[in-house]
Amino acid sequence: MVDPTPYTLYPTPSLNSGLVAVALNTVLAAIAWVAPKKLLTPAGLLHGWILGVLIWGCLGWQGYAVVMFYFLVGSAVTKVGSAQKEAAGIAEKRSGARGPENVWGSALIAALCAIAVWLCTTVYREAAISPLVVALLLLGYVASLSTKLADTCASEIGKAYGQRTFLITTFQAVPRGTEGAVSLEGTIAGVVASIAIALVGWAVGLLSPLGIAICVVAAFIATNLESLIGATLQPEVKWLTNELVNVLNTLIGAVVAIAVFILASNLVQPR
Repeated sequence: MVDPTPYTLYPTPSLNSGLVAVALNTVLAAIAWVAPKKLLTPAGLLHGWILGVLIWGCLGWQGYAVVMFYFLVGSAVTKVGSAQKEAAGIAEKRSGARGPENVWGSALIAALCAIAVWLCTTVYREAAISPLVVALLLLGYVASLSTKLADTCASEIGKAYGQRTFLITTFQAVPRGTEGAVSLEGTIAGVVASIAIALVGWAVGLLSPLGIAICVVAAFIATNLESLIGATLQPEVKWLTNELVNVLNTLIGAVVAIAVFILASNLVQPR
């Protein structure tokens, strides 16, 4: 069977890692609070602190590095072409500052994967859970964040620099910022972003090279399905907010990544 990650080297979370998580995220939250440019609202800052503590406590600095890469790059790309996007009325609200709904819309699936890894490596450690289960959860964790960063970069770059924007269902030209719209520039940006964050996951030991490729494929499929949902279901279903669509998007990315790995493993198994 193909090994998606060097999971045998993965460190077991400990009490010390939890204490480090609290201290580090408290310091970062304090810096963010006094920073002149706000990346998070006050409520978003609290929820970001909770997410950061949870991720470090469950996955250590390795998992934290991946989610921080997503947050920093995602926040930075939101500012790209902000003047043009604001003039066109398609800029993110609050000048891109994330609230609680944005934090969990983007990272709920990643957080659930992280908690599942923690349960497997601590609470149920004596249950002889296959290391492969942990490997698949780590793959899902990185894939969900790869998907969200790809979606963010595709949307923001497309809104800022997309020369020709098409509705994914009909391929008819539509204005930038239209739900379900895609552009070549945005699509390329999304692929590059998914590669970048998957490389971070590999660099910190959560993925193998195969895992990088799987995350990129999963992110591409999930972001296009998200555009399809935005063009079809979202305008018709009032309760299907952008945040819920983000949860679905990242869930699809994680599930597709795990499914692709299992399929690849079955294909290469000796008969």
